[in-house]
Amino acid sequence: MGIFLTGSTGYLGAHIATELLEKHHQRLILLVRAPSREAAAQRLWRAFQLHLDFDRFHHHLNTGIEVLTGDLTEEGFGFTPDQYRHLVKNADSILHVAASLNRKSERACLNINLRGTLEVVKLAQAISGDHGLRRFSHISTVAVAGARQDEVVEEEHAIDWNRSDYDPYARTKKFCEHLIRELLPETPLTIFRPSIVLGDSRRAETTQFDMVQAFAFLAGLPLLPLRAGDRLDIVNVDFVAEAVANLHQKESPGFDTYHLSSGRSSPTCQDITNALSAVRNRRRPTYAPSLIRPVNSLVSRLARRRGTPVGYLASLMQVFLPYLHWNTVFDNSRVVRETGTSPACFTDYCYPLYRFATRNHFTYPYREWPETGAAP
Repeated sequence: MGIFLTGSTGYLGAHIATELLEKHHQRLILLVRAPSREAAAQRLWRAFQLHLDFDRFHHHLNTGIEVLTGDLTEEGFGFTPDQYRHLVKNADSILHVAASLNRKSERACLNINLRGTLEVVKLAQAISGDHGLRRFSHISTVAVAGARQDEVVEEEHAIDWNRSDYDPYARTKKFCEHLIRELLPETPLTIFRPSIVLGDSRRAETTQFDMVQAFAFLAGLPLLPLRAGDRLDIVNVDFVAEAVANLHQKESPGFDTYHLSSGRSSPTCQDITNALSAVRNRRRPTYAPSLIRPVNSLVSRLARRRGTPVGYLASLMQVFLPYLHWNTVFDNSRVVRETGTSPACFTDYCYPLYRFATRNHFTYPYREWPETGAAP
């Protein structure tokens, strides 16, 4: 028996997968979108090499991982009937991490987030009917809370169907939570809602650069269209992955929903810029809240210049800016109390992250499959 895990080739999914393999010694059944097992292994190596050397990765690939090639959005993941029956018989829990983060494409979010989640729920129903499902865990987002301003939001008060949503990503993830609760009423559920996941407190290296690039751009400006005292709920990925793995494996978690966030300890914009300015020996930026509206309008116009460097950066800022302006944090007392751990403060690790990203031109120096290594 093993954990059926989606999204293992993504940034957060790879962190969670290696946490389960290395610390919990769990067998994983990984759904990977690839034309062959060899291609899937290559994708996994790119995702896991941030965490493991090749020998350790290859050991897990041969002993602790079953790779299934398929597509989340196809009926039955595109498996043959025999392959699907094999999955049903051999999975005892589900950890659904895969999602489209394309906040500008409603089509991508509908296809992957909604249709993909429905396929995973159908699998959960089949496993429940066959031998029982120990747990269904789903990675959601604090963005399901919709448009907020100057609030501290607790888990039970996050979803308000009368609030507008920021983007298709937030809207579809909110519906995913609803779908899971409605279709799996008897299944033990755990819903995880990370806030802005940015960087790893243990290392400077990252393979996720969209948000980092937007952060680095803002960090270099002498004038910021932000309010200095607004709090930014940024959480380190290692805290998120550890919490997900521990609570998924726990026999009876205390709650069915957790904010994986920095919560009331979230730093302010000024805390972050002060930390960066001090370590870089630079002058602190000036805050200009009066520029928020005109800058938002300018960013929206520039984002229409598709296919250009300016348009790409503006599209990143278009996604990132609303989360910088809402001055809303998400209470994390549940997860801190239950796991006994707290997230790192972003000000403690933001500079190593910034330095790595800028020095490497927002790319990760991936290593290819060793020529002397065993075949995938």
